[in-house]
Amino acid sequence: MQALDLLLTRSSFSKLIAPAPSGEQLDKILQAGLRAPDHAHLSPYEIIVCEGEGLTKLTSILVESAIQSNYPEAKIEKAKTMVYRAPMVIVTIMRFKEHEKVPRVEQVATVGCATQNMQMAAQAMGFNGIWRTGSFATDSNVRKSFGLDEQDEIIGFLYLGTPESEPPIKRDRDPQKLVTYWR
Repeated sequence: MQALDLLLTRSSFSKLIAPAPSGEQLDKILQAGLRAPDHAHLSPYEIIVCEGEGLTKLTSILVESAIQSNYPEAKIEKAKTMVYRAPMVIVTIMRFKEHEKVPRVEQVATVGCATQNMQMAAQAMGFNGIWRTGSFATDSNVRKSFGLDEQDEIIGFLYLGTPESEPPIKRDRDPQKLVTYWR
C-alpha cells in the first residue's frame, strides 16, 4: 500500500481477530513507532506489547484498579473482558524526561506519533486496530500499577489484529471547515 493512500483511507476498526502481528511484522511495527519525531532523541516512550498471558496481566491490572477505584460493577465486569477484543494490545506510555528544550507536551506528542505510526504500519501490512484511552488511561491505580511518575502518561491502548471483515472507510472531512490559511 502506498503511504499517501494509507493515510487518506485510514480508518480505525475494532472488530479484530487472530492473528495479530508477530515476528518480523511486529518488529517492523515497533520500528515504525520508534521513528516518530523525537526532539533531542529523548526516547520518552515505554512500549508494552501484551498478548497471550500479557493480556491476562493487563486485565488483572484493570480489574484490580476498577475495584480499588470503586467503579460500578458494570465497569468492573467490562474490565474483565475489554482487552480480549483483540489478540494484541500495545500500551504506549510517555515517560517524561526533563530537558530544557523539550517540554512535556512535545514528549506526549512524540509518543502519540509513535502510537499512530504503529497503527499505520500494522494497517499497511493488512492488520488493523483501534487506539483507545478511556478512564483507565488516567486512573490513579492503573498509573501506580505501571509505576508512572506524576509527569508520565499512558498515551493509549493500541488494539491490533486481523480485521474480522472489510473495515469501512471514514468519510472525508471538509478542509474548508477546518483549515485557515494565512497567506
